[in-house]
Amino acid sequence: MAKEKVCLAYSGGLDTSCILAWLIEKGYDVVCFMADVGQEEDFEAAKQKAQKIGALKIYVVDLREEFVKDLCFPAIQCNAVYEGTYLLGTSLARPVIARAQIAVAQKENCTAVSHGCTGKGNDQVRFELAFYALQPSIKVIAPWRLPEFYKRFAGRNDLLDYAAQMEIPVTSTKSKPWSMDENLAHCSYEAGILEDPDTSPPVDMWKLTADPMEASNTPEDFTLEFEKGIPTKLHYEEKGEKKTIANDPLALFLQANTIARRHGVGRIDIVENRFIGIKSRGCYETPGLTMLRSAHMDLEGLVLDREVRALRDQFVTFNYAKVLYNGLYFSPEREFLEGSIKASQESVNGTVRCRVYKGNFIILGRSSETEKLYDEKESSMDEVEGFAPTDTTGFIGVQAIRLKKYGAVKGAALLGKTDLSSA
Repeated sequence: MAKEKVCLAYSGGLDTSCILAWLIEKGYDVVCFMADVGQEEDFEAAKQKAQKIGALKIYVVDLREEFVKDLCFPAIQCNAVYEGTYLLGTSLARPVIARAQIAVAQKENCTAVSHGCTGKGNDQVRFELAFYALQPSIKVIAPWRLPEFYKRFAGRNDLLDYAAQMEIPVTSTKSKPWSMDENLAHCSYEAGILEDPDTSPPVDMWKLTADPMEASNTPEDFTLEFEKGIPTKLHYEEKGEKKTIANDPLALFLQANTIARRHGVGRIDIVENRFIGIKSRGCYETPGLTMLRSAHMDLEGLVLDREVRALRDQFVTFNYAKVLYNGLYFSPEREFLEGSIKASQESVNGTVRCRVYKGNFIILGRSSETEKLYDEKESSMDEVEGFAPTDTTGFIGVQAIRLKKYGAVKGAALLGKTDLSSA
């Protein structure tokens, strides 16, 4: 009787290496799937590790450009942010990974897929909702939710002991047990000593960015060009030579990362609300995406209509971030929201001049050759052309109608306890 075949999302790290060995113990044939989403990973070493453990086949799929174009750029277009701070680096990568994993599972005629997500995290929800949307009949094996697995491996130390027993080389150690997840957009850190929200992150934990305090004492300037809200050109200087990256999403994103990383841009340390209802402490490095999103937001101030921006901010930005964070990318609401994002970005065309310095991202100026919402003469305090100051009298009068009625009802209460004795 043929063994059941499983496609495992494999990273080469501690958890998935142990899960691979455990699935083989349980009698499965395992096809390993590895997604290249820009993480600094020795894929060849990981493939050799999987082969040594006993994987039937190993796929490494380059998803970097798809990740940038399909997920990171729409997130920039709508300024996606979760709970005001988190730029969704982990959430953004999950849809392209899940989509590619299902494609490999279908190619290999796998009846099941498996992953190494914990039973308390968001990723189990993100991956599995994606799996079921992409292939409704798929079976999912989630070891960290199976009693026979989590009782045997009660914590990371048990996994480390098992890895040693099975002669599986891992980078995690008992002295540094925090968990990391890296992709082109960011690197996240959680678990271990970080679970105490009042414990400062160790200085040597941060992997991607220079310590802002130790970063270069010389600011670095560069210019970004946007078309319909998407960054299309990056002008920068390298070793005294002026360079431009044009119409190459992956190269542009990689260079934005390079600039931001060496100046320590994009570090945050937060406590967030997971979808499943648990609060979680996470530390994140999001260098290039932080810069690109901030530049995009600034340009919108120049070229985007006030009411369009307000509607987008109140409805699309919030809900798109929520959809991404909660793992609902493959859903009708995401399709609807992305249509709204595109409609809102038709006029977001222009140039932003930027500077980075010791962890800070600074706007030096912005301009647009095609959008004319901003009128320098109209805005000037020294010009009267195009706008009659007397018109404002009527505007204020209309706006004051309801406030006068409100004031008449509230009376002296609105003045509160203003103390004029020191006047």
